Amino acid sequence: MWINLTSVFVDDQDKALQFYTQVLGFEKKTEIPLGEHRWLTVVSPRYRDGVELVLEPDDHPAVGPFKSALSADGIPFASFAVDDVAAEVDRLKGLGVHFTQDVLQMGPVTTAVLDDTCGNLIQLASSS
Repeated sequence: MWINLTSVFVDDQDKALQFYTQVLGFEKKTEIPLGEHRWLTVVSPRYRDGVELVLEPDDHPAVGPFKSALSADGIPFASFAVDDVAAEVDRLKGLGVHFTQDVLQMGPVTTAVLDDTCGNLIQLASSS
């Protein structure tokens, strides 16, 4: 058993695709029209055959309160691994990304938390 898909709920798939590809650096893998939305996934260019991240529309009535509660409490919805959190934070801040938690060392783990502009907090993490 393995994980092949996971999702983030996004308020606008076009805006999310732009942010996740042009800012974070993922690549679009799948785009299938499905009525007013699309089956839209991105992958890491480092692992093109790895886990796909679905940019899932957040239209379901339960999603809004869930996302709001997580964001209000500063809880990231997802965590992405990076080689060097501080370097990635510097790169992303240069692109205008807002961080709700700056670089934080917690034992062998370093994290930071960014706002994905689509209603989610995303954690960047690396371990030494």
